[in-house]
Amino acid sequence: MSDTPTTILVADDHPMFRSAVVHALHAAMDGCSVLEASSQSTLESCLAITPEIDLVLLDLTMPGAIGFSSLLWLRAERSDLPVIVISSYDRPRTVRRAQQFGAAGFVPKAAPVEDLNKAVQCVLEGGLWFESTRAERSEQDAALAARFAKLTPQQFRVLMLIAEGLLNKQIADRLGLAENTVKIHVTAVLSKLECRSRTQAAVLVKSLDLEEGDDAS
Repeated sequence: MSDTPTTILVADDHPMFRSAVVHALHAAMDGCSVLEASSQSTLESCLAITPEIDLVLLDLTMPGAIGFSSLLWLRAERSDLPVIVISSYDRPRTVRRAQQFGAAGFVPKAAPVEDLNKAVQCVLEGGLWFESTRAERSEQDAALAARFAKLTPQQFRVLMLIAEGLLNKQIADRLGLAENTVKIHVTAVLSKLECRSRTQAAVLVKSLDLEEGDDAS
């Protein structure tokens, strides 16, 4: 690792847990710079303002996110940026899906702080951190990840608003785009995801939700 101070973004909507993680990082890493985000929108703002972030610690249940959607957005926005998922949803299938959707590590929220520190060090050095799991690789999830990987970050934002049920004009207002530009994005999103309708695209997003079968398997 270089002598440049490490910058880590902690994205979690629970202030007490986020504060505990920030404290643990400062205690374990001298000179570490830690940023905080509490929602998908603040996560996006942090990345836009501070492009030199080295690692993201990501909760899966923040406002503005649907299950693994924030992880997939991060992979579209910064494919070079490693992400460690930190979640109380730590069943084998959830861990396996996190890995298939592009995470570099997974740490259960109930894990001791020593495990978090080891995971951070491992991933910053270019490694992966996953506990052994009985869940087998899913070809369905692999195919789903490949479809989402075709989207640009802006197309992913449009997709999430489609999933909220917004019309093109509403999406345009939300993103500050021309309505015709949104229409072009919607057409591209449906084509890349191989969906015939906005409803199909919304259902595809819903499949990312942690409540969609993320029990032990």
